[in-house]
Amino acid sequence: MEPGISLSKADIVENIFLCFESVNGSCKISIFPPTIRVLLYLLLGSMSVLTVCGNLLVIIPIIHFKQLHTPTNYLILSLAVSDLLLGVLVMPPSMVYSVESCWYFGDLYCKIYTSTDVMLSNTSILNLCLISIDRYYAVCRPLLYRTKITVHVVLIMMLVIWTGSAIVVFGIVFLELSTWGMEDFYYNNVACEGECIFFQNKASSTASLVLSFYIPGVGMLSIYLKIFLVAQRQARSIQGTTNQNSVGKSQRKATKTLAIIMGVFLSFWTPFFVINSIDHFISYSTPPVLFETLVWIGYFNSSINPMVYAFFYSWFRRAFRIIISGQIFQPDSSEIQLFSE
Repeated sequence: MEPGISLSKADIVENIFLCFESVNGSCKISIFPPTIRVLLYLLLGSMSVLTVCGNLLVIIPIIHFKQLHTPTNYLILSLAVSDLLLGVLVMPPSMVYSVESCWYFGDLYCKIYTSTDVMLSNTSILNLCLISIDRYYAVCRPLLYRTKITVHVVLIMMLVIWTGSAIVVFGIVFLELSTWGMEDFYYNNVACEGECIFFQNKASSTASLVLSFYIPGVGMLSIYLKIFLVAQRQARSIQGTTNQNSVGKSQRKATKTLAIIMGVFLSFWTPFFVINSIDHFISYSTPPVLFETLVWIGYFNSSINPMVYAFFYSWFRRAFRIIISGQIFQPDSSEIQLFSE
């Protein structure tokens, strides 16, 4: 999602300039000192590059190595693709917008940019929801797992998530449905040349936050709590069976890793969603710099995810070594076993 609304982009600074000096209704902006601008470009640019490179190192192994063609890994792939697209399509223009304090890319691209940003946020949390369901069946209903959670079912759900999110979000943004009932307020107090925001009225903001964040978040936390309670009982009951114990440990480790991914997502994005949920109750008066900071903290989640995989998954580390060494280009490299069954 994009930052909430402020009545003026630079009311809190002493030196106020305009995005377009010769255009009526131009946005007011603040200009950072040159040193700060360079540091911000380096920091935010590095975050974008880290996000793209890190998630490529997740995507390539899952696509290339046949051993990784499992329902769980396809869900991880979908999450990594959303993170990658965030680093490619959203972070670069957001970086320029944050540093320059003006949107110079036109109204059409602004709508595409905001739609893509919101869509990727939605697909990320929905992918995490699917991952939690996958883990529930793997740990709590192991006998049903192979029949209920198949590659075919997962691919269909991924298609539904991506197409559904794109249709809903792009439709809302391009048809300007989120401003219904507040058009006068928006055009008189918010809209200006050089601004690019996703404005939402109270009903739209509340509905989207509840449906897209709070309900999925509480649902995932409940599912993982159930999983860990069941996993504890299973661990006590299968201690004497070596093979089952090994399988159980593998599933619990995968569940723990994916639960951490979910927890990291909620930790990084909750501050933004909390502020965004109360912004319309305080007349959209949240300082823009606070919104932008919280949004970038949320973006940083997409950079962190590959590090979590690297820390907890041995297959990720071995795949990384194979890619870096060039072994991935050898014949039949897709048949390499990254871990013991």
